[in-house]
Amino acid sequence: MMSANVNDTLGRPLRDLRISLTDRCNFRCVYCMPEEIFHHDYQFLERNEFLSYEEIERLARIFVGHGVKKIRLTGGEPLLRRELEKLVEMLAGIPGLDLTLTTNGALLAPKAQVLRDAGLKRVTVSLDSLDNETFASMNGVNFPVEQVLEGIDAAAAAGLAPIKINMVVRRGLNEQNILPMAHYFHGTGHIVRFIEYMDVGSTNGWRLSDVVPASEIIKIINGEIPLEPIGPNYQGEVANRWRYQDGKGEIGVIGSVSRPFCGDCTRARLSADGFLYTCLFATKGYDVRRLLRSEASDEEVSGAVFSIWRARTDRYSEIRSSETTGLPKVEMSYIGG
Repeated sequence: MMSANVNDTLGRPLRDLRISLTDRCNFRCVYCMPEEIFHHDYQFLERNEFLSYEEIERLARIFVGHGVKKIRLTGGEPLLRRELEKLVEMLAGIPGLDLTLTTNGALLAPKAQVLRDAGLKRVTVSLDSLDNETFASMNGVNFPVEQVLEGIDAAAAAGLAPIKINMVVRRGLNEQNILPMAHYFHGTGHIVRFIEYMDVGSTNGWRLSDVVPASEIIKIINGEIPLEPIGPNYQGEVANRWRYQDGKGEIGVIGSVSRPFCGDCTRARLSADGFLYTCLFATKGYDVRRLLRSEASDEEVSGAVFSIWRARTDRYSEIRSSETTGLPKVEMSYIGG
């Protein structure tokens, strides 16, 4: 297999693989994606277009051979995949791997202990507001905040900790919920990560004026619950970490618009149908499913991964401008966060 610790042309190692398990699938339900995107005329994937669990495990082992230390299962909504615990158990058998999952939390409560028993280590839950009306307007889904909070409690009881809670902040919609979110999870041991609203994909109507900068988010929270900065846990961590001065936990702030971190990015993304993307803002992916379903050896697949990552030059957030924001980009639901 090719040498581990592959760097791209900007010297960024490959450390983190995000694997999307659902999108354009046959899971047409309120737990997946908003109706305005996944409407009745939407073209869904056929079952055989998905990577199988065996194909995902094979790719995961190849990526680990290139230095990947963490795999995050994401979506769409990964908990919609049938018998997800079987994939978790397969991936948990790869030595030295930090295996995590990102979910909207709607289906987490009945699955948390099963996933923990299968070998899942941690979860990240998306929750943009504690107010049901605001939550629904942000996400277009038809389940209440209480269902997400129940999932968070179940995950904590199962030992899937520390739990991270992602709140995307969009001006005019939910910035008034920054402080309520901070207060609610203050002292719980859970880590809220406040995320600047990003121009991912082409359907979210992004405008720069919708962004609440990281500095403003910190100012809002610090004005009521004093904060102090702390260092990153590892190279390439996207969130700037802050802890409460009273010792009751920490938060993170992800400022990819106001504070781009392309130079430290170590993440690759794999779609449910087997396309590899080297950036969250990518305009195209690389078909590795075709290789897996050919007679290509692990060494040949590994060589393709090596070549793709080595040729990477992505710096979208650093070069974002009026000329770049209008470019077609892959949707967040297709490759996860």
